[in-house]
Amino acid sequence: METLEVTYNDLHSQIEELRCLMIDAATLHGISSLDTLRYSEELDKLIMQAQLQNP
Repeated sequence: METLEVTYNDLHSQIEELRCLMIDAATLHGISSLDTLRYSEELDKLIMQAQLQNP
C-alpha cells in the first residue's frame, strides 16, 4: 500500500511540474506552439495514469 501512495504522490508532483512548464511555454510561445502541445500531451497521460491508480 505504501508503494502505491509513493507512486501516486510522485505522479502528482510530476503533474504539477509539467503544468507549470506548460503554462510557461504557453506564455512565452503561445498555446499552439509545439512545446506547449508536447507538455499538454504528457500532462494528459500523467493525469490519466493518476486517475486510473486512484479509483
